[in-house]
Amino acid sequence: MQLNYTPEQQSFRAEVRSWMEANVPKKPLITLECREGYEQHVAWEQKLASGNWGMVTWPETYGGRGLDLIQWLIFEEEYFRVGAPNRANQNGIFLLGPTIMEFGTEEQKARFLTPMANGEVIWAQAWSEPGAGSDMAAITSKAVRDGDHYIITGQKTWSSRAAFADWGFGIFRTDPESKRHKGLTFILFDINSPGITRRPIRQLHGDTGFAELFFDEVRVPVENCLAGEGEGWNVAMATAGFERGLMLRSPGRFQATAKRLVEFYRAHEADASPAAREAVTLAWMAAQAYAYNTYSVAAKIMAGGKIGAEASLNKIFWSELDRSMHRTAMQIMGAAAELKHLGDGSVNQWLEGYIFSLSGPIYAGSNEVQRNITAERLLGLPRVGAG
Repeated sequence: MQLNYTPEQQSFRAEVRSWMEANVPKKPLITLECREGYEQHVAWEQKLASGNWGMVTWPETYGGRGLDLIQWLIFEEEYFRVGAPNRANQNGIFLLGPTIMEFGTEEQKARFLTPMANGEVIWAQAWSEPGAGSDMAAITSKAVRDGDHYIITGQKTWSSRAAFADWGFGIFRTDPESKRHKGLTFILFDINSPGITRRPIRQLHGDTGFAELFFDEVRVPVENCLAGEGEGWNVAMATAGFERGLMLRSPGRFQATAKRLVEFYRAHEADASPAAREAVTLAWMAAQAYAYNTYSVAAKIMAGGKIGAEASLNKIFWSELDRSMHRTAMQIMGAAAELKHLGDGSVNQWLEGYIFSLSGPIYAGSNEVQRNITAERLLGLPRVGAG
């Protein structure tokens, strides 16, 4: 397959490349999952916004450039090509932002989108609960209506970015008699509100990118409800589609990793096994295949189509690909793979990436659940246990 870009698209790529090469920090930022590193990444978000690169597909009214999905894919390719920092506000710009575009009122769009694109407000995703991880329909945290406010009580866990973020979004049970998918409401809340306690969760590498959130009769204005009371499940499923579909994990990310893997293999080829050569080759091919498929999906959407259950298949593919590439690098490194800092004092990015890649088949909906969705909705197979 050959991708042929128009002169306008080629000009846009040159513009992105020029700005990124001039502005991306020459020295890697500290990990996003500690306070100092988080602040560095927020500063980078604001630097992007100064060049009007915060979220290029959004309308200019909300801090974007009004570009199409093909241009966004080009932007992402150039972004990761130069090793630009991970996005501190990915939960906002890639997940919540498109959700507000689809379900929000004009007042909510005006209030939330521009500060999001400008990196002024960083968002956390607060969905999972101790008894409701991949099964979001089991949520028990309550939001009780009291005039113009909801009174929220309950707990969220594994909340992405919540250790340091400003605002969060989640679904809460507003109908105490409801079961499963019914009676849930999608609510936006200020994490610094009275009654919210955040408790950072330390991960395998010792850093705290996640947090538990405890709600003790937290008052949140009803105007922060998205799409209406009781519509939370429908809104959350749309957000999950953005998470599993195009936005959260663009192919540029994996193409850049595959390129690094090829270069890493060549530098250690003398000591690498034939199996490693095959794994590296397959990884590069898979990254290219993912890119071609994503361009195809983008063209479908631009022509008026939509992403449905295919998003689940998409999520399985990129999460397994990411884990496979990092596992291959670890195998090539041998015993040195376990060192956090290498002999030259540099951080072992392959180890950092490998640890994170292990969570890929879990977050954004576990791959077991995504395989069930793929089997039932794409292949038409009967539900497990169905008579």
